[in-house]
Amino acid sequence: MKGPLLIDIAGTTLSEIDRQLLQHPAVGGMILFARNIVAPVQVIELVKEIRSVSPSLLISVDQEGGRVQRLIQGFTRLPPLASLGALYDKAPEQALQSAQQLGWLMAAEVKAIGIDLSFAPVLDLNYNRNQVIGDRAFHSNPDIVCRLAKEYCLGMQKAGMATVGKHFPGHGYVTLDSHHALPEDDRAREQVLLDAKTFIELMPFLTGVMPAHIIYHAFDTLPVTFSAHWLQTWLRQQFRYTGVVISDDLSMAGAKCYPTVVEAARCALTAGCDLLLVCNDRQAVDSLVEPIAGLQLDRQEKIRQLQGKQFATPWQQLQNSATWQSATDALSALQSVSAA
Repeated sequence: MKGPLLIDIAGTTLSEIDRQLLQHPAVGGMILFARNIVAPVQVIELVKEIRSVSPSLLISVDQEGGRVQRLIQGFTRLPPLASLGALYDKAPEQALQSAQQLGWLMAAEVKAIGIDLSFAPVLDLNYNRNQVIGDRAFHSNPDIVCRLAKEYCLGMQKAGMATVGKHFPGHGYVTLDSHHALPEDDRAREQVLLDAKTFIELMPFLTGVMPAHIIYHAFDTLPVTFSAHWLQTWLRQQFRYTGVVISDDLSMAGAKCYPTVVEAARCALTAGCDLLLVCNDRQAVDSLVEPIAGLQLDRQEKIRQLQGKQFATPWQQLQNSATWQSATDALSALQSVSAA
């Protein structure tokens, strides 16, 4: 039985304490950061080590491209998603084709080293107001985001990877960064739902959704992560979403709405989150494992959905494949057009 916690580790190998935590029934998976990664061969060995401890763990990473790329040395340097939006403004058909190839390339490299999932794509709109989103978003136009993101998701799925849209219902308008503060959005419902259009349209292509640590006053007084009104009334019932809901990091300032992380975790699960990210705070993880395990929550089916299809081209063969070469050629063309 696997629980809902997705945790992190400090180094490039597992400590004995890491090993014990990863076997705990409250822990269903983990996320890797740049500090855990040196080169492809090292990551492959780290993943093997993790699998030897707990074979069914979900192993994830943030590999969006641009500013948010954890796998760098020895991996293809990926552009920000906004480069696809810029290309779309010049050559829509080429941009759509490049979006699918870029989604495949990102996912194929991640899967080839044994990692299950990259939390992607970003479905926020770029209002040029929020620096933490900015060029991580495809575009400011929701229709263009929908078209590009659909192709990107199809590319990920062709590589065998599940898809996770973030940050529901849209993080692009607020000015604050939820890593450091709790943003609040005072817009009318109609304006917020315009942001949510990208999630609504892409739901047939999404395995998971990651809600934003943001309060939208027209809907609720709670951040989306902790809001049953958002996650159940709107996401599940109104929008008919049936996939997995994964919280953003509960150690972020935008999630610190409760006296303790234990209370925050319980409220997130009650509201409708299926899996909970808790990163860069081992003390918080230590305080959570026993209370969460005591809830007897089995998240194995949710984890299996996010692990996607298990086929993957081995790393040693990937760069010799015609599909990889075609995708990297498309990436070079994308960078050339974007620079023009």
